Amino acid sequence: MSVAAQSIALRDGLPVWNAELDDELVCVAVRDETPDVRSFTFAPRTPARFHYLPGQFLTFDVPVDGGSVNRCYTIASTPTRPDRISITVKRQAGGVVSPWLHEHVRPGVSLRAVGPMGDFSFVAAPAEAYLFLSGGSGITPLMSMARAHHDLAPETDIVFVHFARTPADIVFRNELASMMQMMPNLRVITVCEADAPGERWGGPRGRVSAAMLALLVPDLALRMVFDCGPAVFMAAVRTALGALDFDMSRYHEESFDFGTITEAPAPAEPTAPTATGFAVSFSKSGRSIAVGADQFVLTAARSAGMRLPSSCTKGMCGTCKSRLISGQVDMQHQGGIRQREIDQGMILICCSRPLSDLVIER
Repeated sequence: MSVAAQSIALRDGLPVWNAELDDELVCVAVRDETPDVRSFTFAPRTPARFHYLPGQFLTFDVPVDGGSVNRCYTIASTPTRPDRISITVKRQAGGVVSPWLHEHVRPGVSLRAVGPMGDFSFVAAPAEAYLFLSGGSGITPLMSMARAHHDLAPETDIVFVHFARTPADIVFRNELASMMQMMPNLRVITVCEADAPGERWGGPRGRVSAAMLALLVPDLALRMVFDCGPAVFMAAVRTALGALDFDMSRYHEESFDFGTITEAPAPAEPTAPTATGFAVSFSKSGRSIAVGADQFVLTAARSAGMRLPSSCTKGMCGTCKSRLISGQVDMQHQGGIRQREIDQGMILICCSRPLSDLVIER
């Protein structure tokens, strides 16, 4: 939290929201964006103001299946409007958390959250001209950036290209159209794969490609690029930019998929610890593996074929949070765990190296 942020909050008579002191957020509004995408707006239970960078995310503790599941969601709102914070969530078929949010979160419902976190933001990459590329619900961090520019710097040159399945799936469609009227240097282009029932799409069609980017953004080489979407979408963007000889030092992408948890396939037989490293046992699964002193627990567990939840693998998102029953670790996290959780024996296994034999509740 910067001194400037603290000064602004104190000047306005409200503290800056701090998840270490009060991690409870209360839903104050819910809005449908598309048939399967919904925005949830939150406020602190104790009045406070939010301070974050456009593009950062929150990790929520979601009470599903009789327990608590951690999920990361990008902040879609803008820090220029600090009294409320919002996330926009696509309901994933067969998912666990997103259906629960859609079915249960209404005004008055509270959730615990930690953050904001993340380094995907234009703030660290100032430029006169940007290209925002988004696929599906990956639009949320770029919408936060666009909203911030709308409030602070309407002269910034932004081309915002969003890829959707059909016109019915275009998130923030009306708001982006309105923003274009207020920002002469904002150009929004939507590309759809197919028509929607009751609406034939008259704009660009198809998927991201070098030919499409060259056509839609002829001055691409002069722009700073921010890209977010499913992993396959971001891979296609990188391939397209490579084919256009784009300077990839001017390319930024969200480093992990907020909406999913990655898991490794289970091996045919349990893996026993070897003579090297420390023995790490998982109390719930009954598995035991060897982890080198220079290895992260999650890395070794995945190599052994264990199915363990994880998203960022950087100590930011909190999805691999686990209870350390015995032993000691060297944990180098980046904000994905609260200090009081550490005091209660929790660790992030993605950024924890063993200092002794361990027993972990997983």
